[in-house]
Amino acid sequence: MEAVDKVSNFAHEAVDKLASVSNQAADNFDEKSQELKDVEQRLVKECQVYIRDNPVTSLGIAVAAGFLLSRVLSSR
Repeated sequence: MEAVDKVSNFAHEAVDKLASVSNQAADNFDEKSQELKDVEQRLVKECQVYIRDNPVTSLGIAVAAGFLLSRVLSSR
């Protein structure tokens, strides 16, 4: 009976450790996800400011990017 108790305790400890590790991983994932959202929002804001401050340059960049993208996709 003692052996069964030891195995049972070992199994419970293993499950508890696994649950702890998975919770920690989920917390880390949530934290990194929020950091990425913050970076995305900052980049969008910076792009908006650049476009507002440099409309002609922004239009030129957009036209050039569109031209290059159409060339790449039409070669397929």
